[in-house]
Amino acid sequence: MTKVDNTAFTAPYDVEKVRKDFPILSTKVYGKPLVYLDNGASAQKPTAMIDAITKAYTQEYANVHRGLHYLSNTATENFEAAREITRRFLNAPSVDEVVFTKSTTEAINLVAYGLEEEIQEGDEIVISILEHHSNIVPWNFLRERKGAVIKWAPIADDGTFLLDEFEKLLTDRTKIVAITHMSNVTGTVVPVKEVTRLAHERGAKVLIDGSQGAVHMPVDVQDIDCDFYAITGHKLYGPSGIGALYGKKDLLNKLRPFQGGGEMILDVTETLVTYAEAPHRFEAGTPPIVQAIGLGASLNYMESLGRENIALHEASLRDYAAQRLSEVNSLKVFGNAKDKGAIFSFEIEGVHAHDISMVIDREGVAVRAGTHCAQPLLARYGVTSTCRASFGLYNTHEEVDRLVEALRKAQMMFG
Repeated sequence: MTKVDNTAFTAPYDVEKVRKDFPILSTKVYGKPLVYLDNGASAQKPTAMIDAITKAYTQEYANVHRGLHYLSNTATENFEAAREITRRFLNAPSVDEVVFTKSTTEAINLVAYGLEEEIQEGDEIVISILEHHSNIVPWNFLRERKGAVIKWAPIADDGTFLLDEFEKLLTDRTKIVAITHMSNVTGTVVPVKEVTRLAHERGAKVLIDGSQGAVHMPVDVQDIDCDFYAITGHKLYGPSGIGALYGKKDLLNKLRPFQGGGEMILDVTETLVTYAEAPHRFEAGTPPIVQAIGLGASLNYMESLGRENIALHEASLRDYAAQRLSEVNSLKVFGNAKDKGAIFSFEIEGVHAHDISMVIDREGVAVRAGTHCAQPLLARYGVTSTCRASFGLYNTHEEVDRLVEALRKAQMMFG
């Protein structure tokens, strides 16, 4: 592997200054400075987001859309401003195409439920072996309930998505293509624009799971031309309990509502209920008001750093981590696709992933260990669990060194 010159890299922003925006990063674990490398599971939170939530609860809280008093109007304005921020973040054409959900998982389930009436026995749903369970199980519901056929797009040994093999799976019976933008295990970036083009040529609808992709690279849903794109707030340096679904307006308004209740209706009589158009059609009940405001603040924070800058910084972390991990004896990384994200799932020969994770935790290094909710992908590689180090906009090259030092200690302990 080509050696990365750590001293030659010039960060696109002041990483140490950025780190001060995240209070938790000054924490010590077992007396050692925290090295947080579990961003793929959930990212840490900037003060700007925390302050926005505090202000919403302490100065401007009320229910939205239903009141005419000052607090309700203010909360509604802030809530809908967050929708506009999310629209801009994804470059969606209209705020009417941005539905707030509690997560990517709920967003995908919303689409799967809404499309169920279009699925007949023998119709095909194409997903990939890279998928998180959240983009597998909802489609399995359609296999169980409607007799749909699920097809799995393969990858190469290095994790590369095989576009030609994907294309071979498409037929006139293909109704839905549901694909991750970036794997949460290998970091593989799927060419979603080409996937969408090929699927549309067959008349299939396309959903992109952007849980990782939207975190690590700029996203333009109009350029991709996907029908649906799902994101989750807690990975985007925002609150938990909030996510968003982009959907083309005409398609959203054809989907049957996912939940019933207040806000999603036009009229309710004893004999008839009529439904609102998107996005409110899918936002039954009191929404996650403050969480949405927090999401807006976190997305604004990312935009202030520059999403291209974030991508450049993380690319440098990826290259440096790839070099340093290659220096650890008996360590195997799963997935080395070109231009992958800064996500490394690995094993050390003869040592269980959970044991590695627990030992390096005592060194202050936080990684994930387990299946990463991607059991079919791990089965593809012939393993049942791995460790995963996933990097974010505030991580540093020095933290890569800390990871490697901790792994060597673990290796010595179990060697």
